[in-house]
Amino acid sequence: MSQTVDRALRILPLLAEGPANLEQVATRLDVHKSTALRLLRTLHEHGMVYRQDDQRYRLGTRLFALAQVAMENLDVRGIAHPHLVALGELTGHTVHLAVYEEGEVVYIDKVDSRYPVRMYSRIGKPVAITVAAVAKLLLADLPEAERRAVARGLEYPRYTSRSTPDAAAHLAELARVREQGWASDLGGHEESINCVAAPIRGADGRVAAACSLSAPNVVVSAEDLLRLRPQVQRTAEAISREYSGQPSQGAR
Repeated sequence: MSQTVDRALRILPLLAEGPANLEQVATRLDVHKSTALRLLRTLHEHGMVYRQDDQRYRLGTRLFALAQVAMENLDVRGIAHPHLVALGELTGHTVHLAVYEEGEVVYIDKVDSRYPVRMYSRIGKPVAITVAAVAKLLLADLPEAERRAVARGLEYPRYTSRSTPDAAAHLAELARVREQGWASDLGGHEESINCVAAPIRGADGRVAAACSLSAPNVVVSAEDLLRLRPQVQRTAEAISREYSGQPSQGAR
């Protein structure tokens, strides 16, 4: 990367901390004021920074507009799919990808198990929102007021003896999930099906989607499935890095 481009790009995270004047920018970049001014003028011309009346600079609205367009054009399913396939090949179990949309958690991708026993979940079908591991992750990330409102507005079917019984229990579970950073469903929807899930985060740190690994008891025990949690989390982290535009761990 050229030195000029590198310096210009270093200005943006600096201004993300708050408005700064010419001297502050020059000091942080360790360059002469004339160099900093030239970089700021170029960024200003392209709408990336804005000079306020007090002569301090802040991030420009064009930068936010470009970020919004980029986010809208991101396809989490397209980014995630190769990683989901790799997780399926590694473990042999069913892999799902889900998002939260308009009050429902919906599967948007699925990689089938290699075993004869298959799950009947379908892409585009809402999940059992009170018990599914992916749903717990997506709801746990909601702002507290919204999370409480959603939990209190749900019905709580008793799919099995392990199903979430009521809003209070659901909110307690969401708090645990939020703290630990992963979720499970051990027979909460179907007695014989267990699931472990991890969050996929966007550039803003919010949970944009969740991926999960599921298997019936006749194939693998709940304990053995939970031992695969690190693989699920590594998959989610790899998707998150790509989705949020972060460099891969091997990149220089």
